[in-house]
Amino acid sequence: MNTLNSIEQQSVIAALVEGNSIRSVERMTGIHRDTIMRLGVRVGEGCDQLMDEMMRNLTCPRLQLDEIWAYVGMKQKTARRLDKTDEFGDLYTFVAIDADSKLVPCWHVGYRRWNDTVMFVDDLRNRIVNRPQITTDAFKPYYNAIERAFGRDVDYAQLFKVFASETNEGRGRYSPPVMMKCERDPMIGNPDSDHISTSYVERQNLTMRMQMRRFTRLTNGFSKKRANHAAAVALHFAHYNLVRIHKTLRMTPAMAHGISDHIWTVRELLERISN
Repeated sequence: MNTLNSIEQQSVIAALVEGNSIRSVERMTGIHRDTIMRLGVRVGEGCDQLMDEMMRNLTCPRLQLDEIWAYVGMKQKTARRLDKTDEFGDLYTFVAIDADSKLVPCWHVGYRRWNDTVMFVDDLRNRIVNRPQITTDAFKPYYNAIERAFGRDVDYAQLFKVFASETNEGRGRYSPPVMMKCERDPMIGNPDSDHISTSYVERQNLTMRMQMRRFTRLTNGFSKKRANHAAAVALHFAHYNLVRIHKTLRMTPAMAHGISDHIWTVRELLERISN
């Protein structure tokens, strides 16, 4: 990793954030996969620290929260059978997105359970200064976690989607069931019903699956270590917030939110985390 010059490091990171696997980057650049892995982890950890410093004192009127599934090493069923759930198995990334600027102020890599939900929501609360409207799905720990973090200083609603039975005729093996109805349930405060939605955060989930090979289904590109997985997620969000131009906004989310006054380059990102 230390032998790579600036151009080589930029090439590797640019390839990784565009959804290429470690081995495909190795084939494209001629750089050994172990070196690519170490560089990705180092840069990802630096991006995590950079985002932690930058995402402070934010004003986010409308927030959408969701979690996206992935796994490390092997799926949960296999890890449980082999008694390796401490190091392998299911891993969820909790994501918050500002519906206006499309900024991702925080995320959390962990398990889909009460403790991790509280850690995620508490982190979000510490980063924003206004009274937000928050929308989540019907995952039960969200309500208590949001009430615990925000008290009554929040307008919170849940979006509950009702799907048809998975046994419906005509449903393909990998096709999702048909959504029958969508219920909006105000939970705290007075949320605006017109803005009770999780569409943006669900679209961000798609972006994550497209831009990180570790999240692509039905491949062997899944993460082998939790630390590497977390570093890849941090790299993705730093690139998404600061470098990647959002097609609708025609600028980066950080610019739309007023955090940055220009579009960052991969080179600038690498220089910033090296200082």
